[in-house]
Amino acid sequence: MTILGEQHDHKQMLAEVTHDLTVRDGTKLPKRVFAAIAKHDDASEVLIKIIQFLIVFVFGILFMASPRTDAATSFALAPYAIGLYLMLTGIGLAWSLNRRLPDWAVYISIMFDVALLMILIWSFHIQYGQPASFYLKAPTLLYIFIFICLRALRFRARFVVAAGLIAALGWLTMIGYVVYSDPEDTMITRNYISYMTSNSILLGAEFDKIISILMVTGVLALVLHRGRKLLIQAISEQAAAQDFSRFFDASVATQIRGTDHQIVAGEGIVREAAILNVDIRGFTVMAAGMPADDVMTILTEYQRRLVPIIQANGGTIDKFLGDGIMATFGATIETATFAADALRGVDAIMAETGKWQQERTDAGLVPLNINASVATGPIVFGAVGDENRLEYTVIGSAVNLSAKLEKFNKDLFVRAVSTQATLDLARQQGYVTDRSFEVRTETIPGVSGDHVLVILES
Repeated sequence: MTILGEQHDHKQMLAEVTHDLTVRDGTKLPKRVFAAIAKHDDASEVLIKIIQFLIVFVFGILFMASPRTDAATSFALAPYAIGLYLMLTGIGLAWSLNRRLPDWAVYISIMFDVALLMILIWSFHIQYGQPASFYLKAPTLLYIFIFICLRALRFRARFVVAAGLIAALGWLTMIGYVVYSDPEDTMITRNYISYMTSNSILLGAEFDKIISILMVTGVLALVLHRGRKLLIQAISEQAAAQDFSRFFDASVATQIRGTDHQIVAGEGIVREAAILNVDIRGFTVMAAGMPADDVMTILTEYQRRLVPIIQANGGTIDKFLGDGIMATFGATIETATFAADALRGVDAIMAETGKWQQERTDAGLVPLNINASVATGPIVFGAVGDENRLEYTVIGSAVNLSAKLEKFNKDLFVRAVSTQATLDLARQQGYVTDRSFEVRTETIPGVSGDHVLVILES
């Protein structure tokens, strides 16, 4: 398929689905939602063609297995109809797999569905050497409901309505053929017993079949009309959820989706956790003299390198604070190795940022100094905000201490710092390293008392 052909199909697809896809307030849905629904329609059309292959196979088996009379030695239309239908279904399947099937082709396919069934039913009176009224009693008509339901796979009521109307018209034509094929004997009776025990026609019974076809069509179309609204809503909300989930850490998004009740502000739980803060030292001053695009490029690269490391070590991104990253270990999901995970994360961050500094230096760019800090302790994890705007956050002395330690890196002239209590806890939880750490007792601005600090990276 050519590029122009693909563009034409895409425009056609959007034009067709845009016609009936609007949200409740009348505004149009995003094109990506249109594309998702159109993709569903295309997949459904392929499934329809496969089922049609199965149906025509069944028809062929039934035709070959059915007994013949002497009249069957004359010209038989059914095999040719089945063969033609098989060929057209193959063409339709190939078309559906390669390009979008337009609505007019679907309507033609519906007409061929009904025509095939009517031809097979019509052929029964020839096959068995009976008058035309003989075929009106054939239970094969029940297959028409399969063809009607088949169109429900597209979740478009108009295709079901078309199938039902064409089926009703087809059966009405079959009745008319019986009545007018022999002007001298219309075979019409009003006696139900005669109808059941002979080839007579009871018009009421035949019209009951047509009414049944139309009623089933109407109910199914109504169900589809409502179902398609739900489909549109579901796909729209799924797309929105996928987009919104990008604004949350994966573990937070999973918790939101998996909660058994609606999240409200004020809910919280107390947990032991580790709080990690990472920052680019002096970035605010440096960014003030840089083009906006360059600033965002650096931040994007910075987050692209560090976020996967944090998440790989069990951390949850709590928030981005400009060039700062705040992450938690053991807050969102309780874990027995939160301190060890946090320190392993710091080790990996320091290794990665050291590599990044060298890359920037080799490229003639200003190297970036990355600071990190870790503190542990009891924290409160929960939702804050109001009914219209919620945010998961952590509160506690460990959160404040980690933030203060990150800024205190500059005063210590080091890159990463933690507390002795955090290191001891991490070792109890399985953190192993062959490095020796410098230990200092310091007074941290904004935090009461002296603290025993461990220099993780100088």
